[in-house]
Amino acid sequence: MHQRVNLYCVGMSTLWGHVAGPHIVNPKTWDKWDSPTQFVLACVSYAVGLGNVWRFPYLCQMHGGGGFLIPYLLMLLLEGVPLFYLELAIGQKMRLGSIGAWTAINPYLGGLGLASVVTSVYLCLYYNIINAWSFWYLFHSFQDALPWAACPINANRTGPIEECERATPTQYFFYRETLNISSSIEENGGIHTGQALCFLLAWLITYLFIVKGVKSTGKVVYFTATFPYVVLLIYLIRGITLHGAINGVKYMFTPRMEQLANPTTWINAATQIFFSLGLGFGSLIAFASYNQYHNNFERQAIVVSLINSGTSIFSCIVTFAIYGFKATVNYENCLERTRTLLLNAFSLAEDSITMDNIFEWVTKLNTTYPEQIADLQDKLEVCNLERELNTAVEGTGLAFIVYSEAIKNMPLPQLWSVLYFFMLLLLGMGSMLGNVTAIITPLQDFKVVSHMSHELLNGVVCLLCFLLGLGFTTTSGNYWFAMFNDYGATFSLLFIVLIEVTIISYYYGIKRFEKDIEDMLGHRPNWYWKIMWAGVSPLLLIGLFIFYIVNYIQGGTPTYQAWNKDLVSFGLYEHLKHNDVT
Repeated sequence: MHQRVNLYCVGMSTLWGHVAGPHIVNPKTWDKWDSPTQFVLACVSYAVGLGNVWRFPYLCQMHGGGGFLIPYLLMLLLEGVPLFYLELAIGQKMRLGSIGAWTAINPYLGGLGLASVVTSVYLCLYYNIINAWSFWYLFHSFQDALPWAACPINANRTGPIEECERATPTQYFFYRETLNISSSIEENGGIHTGQALCFLLAWLITYLFIVKGVKSTGKVVYFTATFPYVVLLIYLIRGITLHGAINGVKYMFTPRMEQLANPTTWINAATQIFFSLGLGFGSLIAFASYNQYHNNFERQAIVVSLINSGTSIFSCIVTFAIYGFKATVNYENCLERTRTLLLNAFSLAEDSITMDNIFEWVTKLNTTYPEQIADLQDKLEVCNLERELNTAVEGTGLAFIVYSEAIKNMPLPQLWSVLYFFMLLLLGMGSMLGNVTAIITPLQDFKVVSHMSHELLNGVVCLLCFLLGLGFTTTSGNYWFAMFNDYGATFSLLFIVLIEVTIISYYYGIKRFEKDIEDMLGHRPNWYWKIMWAGVSPLLLIGLFIFYIVNYIQGGTPTYQAWNKDLVSFGLYEHLKHNDVT
């Protein structure tokens, strides 16, 4: 195994000798990035992930459109950039993974690094199942007709499958064909073979990306960090030319300033910044540990943070263009169904009712023939473009259902489907590089595994994560995925980063940390960084932590949404009881 240089520079060897003891390797030489560009691209590939595409647009939609950018950018300055800077500084100074870095400060702080590793393990177990779904959709995109464009025929060949007909083709393909989802978390119908194979493929590619450590990761990030922007740019050009796209873009940039008075808006802005940058997992500490000692991480922290937030806003414009197209298509389809109903019910001339005057005709007919209109009330739909745009969807619902619905209505849908799901795959794989590195780098610092080669250690970690994650490919796997996603990291990450910034500010000491930074960069951090580390950022983290605890307690028994194939809708159930609480 390649080893890395001494933990500290001048004057720190004594501390290292007492702390490291027999457990952590005292390295002489180390793997490193070939250039600062590789490090920046690795951080971008890790930080810019699926949350930028499927979480941020949802928050914009829920919290005031363009008005949400105010708390979002403010939280970036008060919380995101300072904490990102802090983790990079720790990694570059200590030149160790999370466990070794914190143990070097105090032997009793090794548990803080271990908490980061455990949290990264949790994330790795379920995160790659998203990449497996992306592979599944990508492979199914190479067909003459997209399989989610229309409902499949039933076994009797008499018509569409009833579950699909009562839902939508895109919902059916995701919940039945992709997941074959069970009706509850307790009901396990076994492993979905297709998903298990895609999951295996996702882990094989992850292994190939990290097989040589940063030597291979540094090459891969040139592609995983840049190609998604090419696809986003292509989608932006295509998106804004779609019919009705301007409706979505206008909706996004129209600020609803009253949302700024809602505390949840600020909480969600802070949370999005925190999780989007990948703080607390140990990935940033691990990445920075492979830097040259005098690398300018301060500038890189600012650049990567701004790129991450800029990508969120950029992808939001693309998403809202797609939203606008989908909402306009749904709205016009609703109008066309209403038009056809009125033409048939009142035997009107074909060209008498148009899309432009349909509401006038409804008013006119309601005045002239109130009884007939009353008889049609069960069939008349309420067509409202604003309501369509207000339909907020996040997570897998946005990535695999809403986007699929829009793609199938585009010209050359196969092309756009391949581009989109390949982009999702690269975003997911880029984040996985950081997640796995956060596990492997601390392990390499221990003598017990120091004799193992990169290939063997990385292979063992990937194999164990694959085997432990197979449960997510079962018919109830999506419910476990949601549970891990909701509860697996939120509290622990907030607590980890709160302890990190508190230790650096009040135990290790701001002045001592300043000197370390001056030793690396040639200058001390200015007053902005010190105020954020010592006061503002910890207070924000404490506020977030309290909010989540109170919210969890007030929420009562944890619940989850389960797909009911008879009702073709979700029901809300209590965990472990399956009592319907809707």
